[in-house]
Amino acid sequence: MDEFFPQVELIGVERDFGIMRAVQDVSLTIGRGEFFSLLGPSGCGKTTTLRVIGGFEAPTRGKVRIGGVDVTGTPANKRPTNMVFQQLALFPHLTVFENVAFGLRLRRAAGAEIRRRVHDALALVNLQGFDDRPATQLSGGQQQRVALARALVNEPAVLLLDEPLAALDLKLRVQMQGELKALQRRLGMTFIFVTHDQNEAFAMSDRIALMNAGRLEQVGPPRELYERPASRFAALFMGETNLIEGRVSADGGMIADGTDVRFDIRANGRAAGSQIAVSLRPEHLEICPRDPAAGRVAGTVTSTVFQGPLIRLSIAVAKTLRLQALVVNAGAAATIAAGDAVGLRWSDDHLAVLQS
Repeated sequence: MDEFFPQVELIGVERDFGIMRAVQDVSLTIGRGEFFSLLGPSGCGKTTTLRVIGGFEAPTRGKVRIGGVDVTGTPANKRPTNMVFQQLALFPHLTVFENVAFGLRLRRAAGAEIRRRVHDALALVNLQGFDDRPATQLSGGQQQRVALARALVNEPAVLLLDEPLAALDLKLRVQMQGELKALQRRLGMTFIFVTHDQNEAFAMSDRIALMNAGRLEQVGPPRELYERPASRFAALFMGETNLIEGRVSADGGMIADGTDVRFDIRANGRAAGSQIAVSLRPEHLEICPRDPAAGRVAGTVTSTVFQGPLIRLSIAVAKTLRLQALVVNAGAAATIAAGDAVGLRWSDDHLAVLQS
């Protein structure tokens, strides 16, 4: 996106359920035409946050603005939003056309307008010619498209999606990810998508808000969250990583605990001797097969796991330091076996210093 125009703003939003605070002091600005994902484990508050945006939950504290208008006290059916739920809740006794037209009929739209808008919505999701099919005769992917069409037919400013792909098998889920992203780009609409799957968020999102225990852990583009996690939680949740604990050296680097292995980092003014941690992704470790002297450190392979195009290596660098590496299953790397001595190299650019 070349310019950023706010579409959805959350200002100090909190949501309590009795003594439990499900959402804690969440402030977010989501742009017009942005594909934005709320990501995190079960119970982290992402669906509650989505429901607050849609008006299905009232915030205990804080404000919600959509298009610059304060909608905090506005009911769901009066907001310029629509939601696709995890449970699609199609009406099994109705045809595809009638399922999609349902909301328009409630609003007493004219018959000609209903026909035009339903046909346009079905065309958007590639279901032309399915008008008269009973919803029960559709595949899982087709039912998902009907639910999307039903949400889009009302022409919302913001589409809210609560894990809508969770029930699909892997192949269909990946296909629908591509279709959703293409649809969002074509419409230029703001999509806010809830998921617990970081790969799903990576595949579609312009930006991601990672949530943990009701709070925002980190917000940014997918690559930033993956390569520059701000915390231990972010580093571990956003993919596999080597989480290396150590202490700040006198010259501002880090020495891994229990070893003399040095990592050249910028400790940002932290005092020598203070505890610090870095994240190093397994694919950023370069292996020097059977040539320990060629690496920055030497290690011994303790196990290998075949993963098709990749091989996962576990490497003992010291008694207290074990590193995981992902290498392409080709050349000398393909013949590495447990017990082999190897060298390890990495670029300091791939070390992410964790703030918490």
